[in-house]
Amino acid sequence: MATDTTRSELIDKVIKIRRCAAVVKGGRRFSFTAMVVVGDGKGRVGWGYGKANEVPPAVEKATKDATRSLKNVCLEGASIPHAVNGRFGAAKVILVPASPGTGVIAGSAVRAVCEAVGIHDILTKSFGANNPINLVKATIDALESMRGRQEIEQLRGVKLS
Repeated sequence: MATDTTRSELIDKVIKIRRCAAVVKGGRRFSFTAMVVVGDGKGRVGWGYGKANEVPPAVEKATKDATRSLKNVCLEGASIPHAVNGRFGAAKVILVPASPGTGVIAGSAVRAVCEAVGIHDILTKSFGANNPINLVKATIDALESMRGRQEIEQLRGVKLS
């Protein structure tokens, strides 16, 4: 009941579609993999990976996987509360908050994650590998490691001015 309404409000973006070939007796047999990022535009984001013999079922499986893995992200207005680093494999991502009106300054993979989570003003830089799948995972790692002002006050036991 509630899952149908939330599923229709989700933003999904296909990051990468790959083709794999298995050599068999009669030639090559192709299969496809898809990487999808899903978010609600209000601070929740997830990624999914799907494999199938055709592209549409692979994207469908990836979207279903991504909706299961939605995680909450701390936002501050249309940006993030503080600068943060993320890493997955050899891919490294730096996310820096930006003033209103800046827009999303990012590559395609990182941009898709930021737009899905609902960030409108951010500066990013990626280092190391430029593999879009690892960049998405590094970006989500960075967003997960962010902490809001209330959470920091609670952890430290003091009031921040």
